[in-house]
Amino acid sequence: MLHWHFLRRCDACRASLFSLPPHRSFASVIRHETCDTRNIALVAHIGHADFGMEVESASRVVDGAVVLMDSVEGVEAQTMGVWRQLSKYNVATRMLFVNKLDRPGASFRSSLLSLLTHRLHANPLVITLPLASMDPESYSRAEPGIEGLVDLVKWELWKWTEDGSHICQPLPLVKDASELAEIFPTGHPIVPHLVPARTALLENLAMFSEDLMDRLLGFPLDPYSYLRVQPMEIIPHLRKATIKHQILPVLCGSAIKSIGTELVMDYIGHLLASPLDVRLQVESADAPLRLLAWKVAWDKRKGWMTFIRVYSGTLRRQKTIFNVNTGQKEQISKLLLLYASEAEEVDSLPYGSVGVVLGLKYTRTGDTLVDTRDLRKYESSQMSLRGVTAPPAVMSVSVIPNSHSDLDPVQEAVRSLIRTDPSVRMDNQEGQILVHGLGALHLAIIEGRLKDEWGAQFEFGKRQVSYRESTSSSISARLEEWSTQIAGKTTTVKIALSVAPLGEDEQGDPAFDGNLVLDARGQPLKAPDAYSSQLDPFANLARGIASALSSSPHTSLPLSHVRVRITQYILPPHAPPSILTGASSYILCSKLREAGMGPVLEPYINLKVSVYMDALGKVVKDISENGGEVLDLASSSIAVDDDGNPYPSDGLYIPSEESFAFLNFTQDIFIRIYSAATKTNHPRHCSAESNVGLLDKIACVIWRPWYL
Repeated sequence: MLHWHFLRRCDACRASLFSLPPHRSFASVIRHETCDTRNIALVAHIGHADFGMEVESASRVVDGAVVLMDSVEGVEAQTMGVWRQLSKYNVATRMLFVNKLDRPGASFRSSLLSLLTHRLHANPLVITLPLASMDPESYSRAEPGIEGLVDLVKWELWKWTEDGSHICQPLPLVKDASELAEIFPTGHPIVPHLVPARTALLENLAMFSEDLMDRLLGFPLDPYSYLRVQPMEIIPHLRKATIKHQILPVLCGSAIKSIGTELVMDYIGHLLASPLDVRLQVESADAPLRLLAWKVAWDKRKGWMTFIRVYSGTLRRQKTIFNVNTGQKEQISKLLLLYASEAEEVDSLPYGSVGVVLGLKYTRTGDTLVDTRDLRKYESSQMSLRGVTAPPAVMSVSVIPNSHSDLDPVQEAVRSLIRTDPSVRMDNQEGQILVHGLGALHLAIIEGRLKDEWGAQFEFGKRQVSYRESTSSSISARLEEWSTQIAGKTTTVKIALSVAPLGEDEQGDPAFDGNLVLDARGQPLKAPDAYSSQLDPFANLARGIASALSSSPHTSLPLSHVRVRITQYILPPHAPPSILTGASSYILCSKLREAGMGPVLEPYINLKVSVYMDALGKVVKDISENGGEVLDLASSSIAVDDDGNPYPSDGLYIPSEESFAFLNFTQDIFIRIYSAATKTNHPRHCSAESNVGLLDKIACVIWRPWYL
């Protein structure tokens, strides 16, 4: 996270936008700051699927987003995934930065075609045009590189030199393209396209602004007359259309060479929404304090660092705040603003700010915090802000402590890691610690962090896909009893639950790992930690149901795509609501055992692969041999060979377990493969043959005990 407040370059050796070394090794980041008076908090993350939790938490709190696209690859699977996450949290304002235009094979035109082909946005609006070279001959040969940009809104030419310095030169208001020869070399191929490009920008923007349309209609039918429209006349219309998501501003450059990055920062200030543009009705600087913890990190010197966004009021240090989700009070010790890896201590964080709080011991990602003095000002339904939902885990690995004395430190280290990254999950199966993550890269980073940050001594076992079990039978609700001893007396709780598989038109709740938990009225239950009071009976019912669904009584696999409905519960007078947790868990386990074992679900990978014709048969054969299925075969819409013929494009799925071998296979014919886009989809039923083999594998998995 980085706050921009003055112009300087953040040297790579002394400042970084990424708090974790693994993140820095996979990143190419914009490292400039704007001299504008605006205060911009920049949260930078990699769009890789294995960093999905980082993108998820950032998408929850930002008001606008700049999505980077590789100008060689175009729209990739990760681009689509990040776009869906932004839409999930209603991030209203977005910009696209076409990056890496200095690479061989980069194409600004192909990137725009890829954007339209994948339907990211119907109205991309080009703000800057790339200038590969000032030399006409070099430009005509389409040699890789980028030396400058033309800002079509401000009608300026930006040129960069080899030492990284730049020159900004206003373009003249010409009446003929030949007049641009004073700035561009004679015969430069880009000159005839500049005025039409600015005309197209204004005409497309006028489709969403009647005032701008009236302004343009007042000019004579001369394409050069539109040059008289001043930038300050255009930017308000651009901003309004961007906030309404009517257009997608497109900029370009090369971040690693700092080409175009200052323009990105300028247009972030010009076009993206501020907290005042997207605030809720209950949000304001004068409203009672309310903030959201969207990330938790551990620092060896500072301790627990809680990243927060202030949604109303003003947060001051040494204040006591109340965690709505856990019901606990927390004491703030320090407030920080981060400038890359440097921290500045402040006395307060006003409305709309993004900052770091030190001293919070129990707060987790997604928790809502309010001032203890303002508890009565909120109704319970209005107190909690929308939290952050962790993506489902798709891969697991066993954690083997090196010795018996290392067992407790390893478990404590994993619990601490889960607090910083909720997409990591831990459970114990037959005495073995299992850690679940989002992919192979995610698990590798988990292993490194446990060893480097917490000094845990362990080894990882073999990676395994996270399978699920469902149910195929429906069990109707009837009151069932569960008894326990409280203060020497027997207390009996009665609960009526129904169990059924999810229908085709029903969607599971991510908070319950793809299951759907309903109350007697058919309304979905919130996650256990989302209740403002843990004395709420439904909070304890939800906790017990979540516990029962985490492990099948038949295979010990987590359950998914199961619908559970609580039709009735009877709690004796003076009995604590907490006993509903054990009662609901026990009764649901009995129901699941009565329903019998259901189908085993496996995660799978959706791929779209474009290949040369001579590699098509080899790819299809390997897919079929690895349990995959070709769903569609057609000509690619964007990938063509040297003769201009479209590549064949396969639409297919393969099970995640076999995807390891397939992705290694694709590396052998990488020169022939144009692109392979992957995304994790909803789990699907295993075939009868693979089901038997899978159960044998689950039953026969042998881990090395910790005492050997």
